Amino acid sequence: MKLLKRNYHYIFAYWLILILILGNSKNTFGQISIPNICETIKVNESIEIDGYLNENIWQNSTKINNFTQRELDEGKPASELTQFAVAYSEKSLFIAVWCYDPNPDQIVAKQLKRDFDYDTDDNVKITIDTYHDKRNGYLFAINPNGARSDAALSNNGRSKNEDWNGIWDYTAIITDDGWFAEIEIPFSTLKFSDIKNPTWGFNIERNIRRKNETVLWQGWSRDNSSVSVSNAGSLVGLSEISNTSQIEVKPFLTLGVEDETSESSKVISKVGGEINYLITPNLKFNFTVNTDFAQVESDKEEINLTRFSISRDEKRQFFLEGKDYFNFSIQGENNLFYSRRIGIDNKKEIPILGGGKLTGKIDNTEVGILSIQTSAQDEIKSTNYSVIRVKQDILEQSTIGMILTSKNSSEHYNYVYALDGNYSTSSFWGDKNLSIGGFIAQSATKDQNNDANLSHQIFLSYPNDFIEYDLSYSTVQENFNPEIGFIDRSNYKHLATELQINPRPKFIPWIKRAEVKPVDVNFYFSDNSTRLESADFEWRPLGFSTIYGEFFEFNIQRTFDRLNEDFEIYDDITIPVGEYWFTHYEIQLETYEGRLISLVNKINYGDFYNGTTFEYECELNMNLSSHFNLSAEYQRNAIQVSNEKFATDEISARVEYSFSPKLYSSLFGQWNNEDEEINLNFRVNWIPKIGSDFYLVINEKFSRRNSQFDKNKLTIMAKYIWHFVI
Repeated sequence: MKLLKRNYHYIFAYWLILILILGNSKNTFGQISIPNICETIKVNESIEIDGYLNENIWQNSTKINNFTQRELDEGKPASELTQFAVAYSEKSLFIAVWCYDPNPDQIVAKQLKRDFDYDTDDNVKITIDTYHDKRNGYLFAINPNGARSDAALSNNGRSKNEDWNGIWDYTAIITDDGWFAEIEIPFSTLKFSDIKNPTWGFNIERNIRRKNETVLWQGWSRDNSSVSVSNAGSLVGLSEISNTSQIEVKPFLTLGVEDETSESSKVISKVGGEINYLITPNLKFNFTVNTDFAQVESDKEEINLTRFSISRDEKRQFFLEGKDYFNFSIQGENNLFYSRRIGIDNKKEIPILGGGKLTGKIDNTEVGILSIQTSAQDEIKSTNYSVIRVKQDILEQSTIGMILTSKNSSEHYNYVYALDGNYSTSSFWGDKNLSIGGFIAQSATKDQNNDANLSHQIFLSYPNDFIEYDLSYSTVQENFNPEIGFIDRSNYKHLATELQINPRPKFIPWIKRAEVKPVDVNFYFSDNSTRLESADFEWRPLGFSTIYGEFFEFNIQRTFDRLNEDFEIYDDITIPVGEYWFTHYEIQLETYEGRLISLVNKINYGDFYNGTTFEYECELNMNLSSHFNLSAEYQRNAIQVSNEKFATDEISARVEYSFSPKLYSSLFGQWNNEDEEINLNFRVNWIPKIGSDFYLVINEKFSRRNSQFDKNKLTIMAKYIWHFVI
């Protein structure tokens, strides 16, 4: 171990050389299919979004049909005819898609709600790179039922903000010939360069689930994400399109009642809203006042059996929209900006008085500026949270950037400033992906020692189909303190490397892809002493996915952890100071989600500090119809440490019923044996018109007293959000 600690820099260099050698592979597949240019035509007639495609513009259009398989047979023509055409008016983009299928009764379409899980259904995915910068774009996904989903893309499609909700309309129909779709995307939904005759990146993907077939118009190589905008075709012919000088107003009204056992009932009422101003086609300002998040679904509660903090997903729409403009990842889930630091303190909501956000692109520069003021509550002072994030495009797919975050109240301040850079290419050794980059950051906090307050990282990533490789070295010094960011631990040097090989053995006809992971290691050394604090090793001798959609993996895990103080793991059960090595064995099995019933199972067992552990996780999904879906999750940890035994149980379940793509309801319930509370969250979301929403939310909490559950809190709220343009 001493030798390892002395030589981890040599290990870093060794793996860097290895990946450069492994990357020397030939370009065996092209990704361009002619024609790779789609010419859109300006429409002079009204288009009814009904899916029938009987307008003259579609009947007389030149339909593009040169689709190529990505799966299962890379490079071969699509097995079913797929066609598309594009038209536009002064205010909207229109897309028609013909998905022919000789067996329409076998089309897989089990979902109806907005933001459906498109990995389970037959679908079409459309990617649009409006800046034509081969870095960023939009994803619009549709299924044959009329369900829709969308996302904002960044980092050449490797990052997807699926919480972005654009304003667009869509209808599909199923006939004896297959399924057909008609889409309208207002230009006001998109950000784009203000030039007279722009060229946009454009691509279409179709998935035929019963065949596990994926076909794309362009860029079908498995070495890239199917939504990689760098390999898209070109959309030309746009002229005099408009969305400038538009003011979008979204006022809201919330009314409700809250009944808590220990207090008298109180009426909830709140009025506020947002104003969104499109300064230019690619620069948007959002202003919010008296912000309210009553419609947000409850967090899933988790029992934390580690020594480190866990992050939770952001669900509030104001922070989700444009969140990629503020992203500054420093390792794993650690980030210099973590929006849940704003308006939430120890699971309690802190009122947001108001604020503003500017996001978009100026020439080749991405800009994100945010400033929010929260109200004083109890002993918490009114506080301002601000972020400035700038990224400059350089070369074909690379960037350099900076970020500044600040937290200011009358008694306290905290600042973080950082620089980062990333060289990315999708043509390394011909057609492979490669990214190399890093960052350096520093914090400054009032009344804190501001020495040893740096964080920095260098990384290399080779994310390709046959060989995946990652290597990184990062440091978080003892006094580095990003108060509106998230770091799960401090005072460490971190060395990580992972190699995964994914062969496709043709001699086993039912195997789609095998996975072998010979190396996956993480070392954490104390920054101020270089002593090894923890380490994780994982070997995957066997993993595979099948052509039918199943997935299996077997992992061997080896862990080292140094406890410098006693660790209370659960209810007065303590693991004493010491150095611990332990080994786990893990099995994961997933069945195909597109079936009526699907399962996800994980078993992890072995040594655990000075004892043993057995962990079991199960997720059950039932797609009963396109309207009705059920899911449930169960997790159990049975642990013995320090001659003590205990077990944790976590249960959650969700019932979803979609009346139509614009009327959706869900009931989410959860319980765990640490909090001994049952939490129920019922929501109805009705979309009277695209952009406006009505929510009915009922939250109920039951707490365990004297071996039974009594109602502790009931909240009923209705919220209506108007949307109009002036």
